[in-house]
Amino acid sequence: MRSVIAVHPAHRDDIADLVTRRPLPGPDVEQIDPFLFLNHHGPQVYPPNNQGLPFGPHPHRGFETVTFILQGSLSHLDSGGHESIIEAGGVQWMTAGSGLVHAELSPDEFKRDGGPLEILQLWVNLPPALKMIEPRYTGVQKADIPALSIAAGNGALHLISGEFAGETGPIESLTEIFMSVIELKGGAKTALQVEKGRHVFLYIVSGRVDVAGTPVDKWNLVELTDNEDTFIVGAADDSVLLFGHALPIGEPMVAHGPFVMNTMEEIKQAYADYRDGRFGDPAKLIKAGD
Repeated sequence: MRSVIAVHPAHRDDIADLVTRRPLPGPDVEQIDPFLFLNHHGPQVYPPNNQGLPFGPHPHRGFETVTFILQGSLSHLDSGGHESIIEAGGVQWMTAGSGLVHAELSPDEFKRDGGPLEILQLWVNLPPALKMIEPRYTGVQKADIPALSIAAGNGALHLISGEFAGETGPIESLTEIFMSVIELKGGAKTALQVEKGRHVFLYIVSGRVDVAGTPVDKWNLVELTDNEDTFIVGAADDSVLLFGHALPIGEPMVAHGPFVMNTMEEIKQAYADYRDGRFGDPAKLIKAGD
């Protein structure tokens, strides 16, 4: 069985009126290669006639963003021409690659009516050979994500990418990342299989669980060993977990602002390219903030 190396708490870091917690990076963990960054926004309730999310047009290069809409809705618009509104239970997977500008904001209906909001955004690194790949985007609604029974019918695994129990997730990862959201009822227990050598990303969104014999409360990231292929998760309460795994990249990584590359020279080039308009025209995304 895999064992727990450490439990890393999420630290509060609100963005304007958006409740935000960040377990990664943290004081004791820079990354869980290739998983670089996680923001947990909410849960909170927005009043009617609100300003919505504050993530107007901004650039990225060299990695992927995976956004999980647990409650509420999210509008996406980018300089590659991709546009969607994803509702609760859906996921957005954007490969920034060589660079684009995107906006993630609340749809007009949400700003008018308000309501509950909870969103996770995960950054996933790309290996050197893929950092300058052409950008791409996939948005999937809840109905398109398989919900697979686990824990003897007392839980569900919502399969986003990779394979599980003979099913394949709707999003094809460039680097064979497995990604899912798990729901467990209180008292449920399940064994999760992960091939040796792959790094597990396990974040407790809500509830209380036991991971490989270690009690873990909500808003904590669990770091596990990678020398075995199984670990047990049991839920003390009704719980939601973000569960993914991937092969580590094992290459130098330099992160600066919205760019993740392998050298500082590449970071400087990313800023220069953005200033020169090579990521697309941010002005074309202004309508996302209307």
